[in-house]
Amino acid sequence: MTRLRFFSRVAFLCNVCFLAALFIIWLDHPPEGELISLVIVLGFVLAFIINFLVNLVYGIQMLLRKPLRNFIPFWLIIANFLFLIPQIILLLK
Repeated sequence: MTRLRFFSRVAFLCNVCFLAALFIIWLDHPPEGELISLVIVLGFVLAFIINFLVNLVYGIQMLLRKPLRNFIPFWLIIANFLFLIPQIILLLK
């Protein structure tokens, strides 16, 4: 479960980068640089993959009736799931 907690935190950080990447794309003249490129790659590429896998493991753990709340904060589970919804919508467009 410590690996799942670690990947849950990584998924949350990638989801924050997803929000930042959406904001960067929304700007008329987005800034350039290595940090901006890193945020966009983490937000648009890695966030989809990691967040999907983490939520898949959450679902499997819930089907097996294993307690997640003892190891992972409930707000983190909800936040990662809520970020997954717009990511799937953006992926399907």
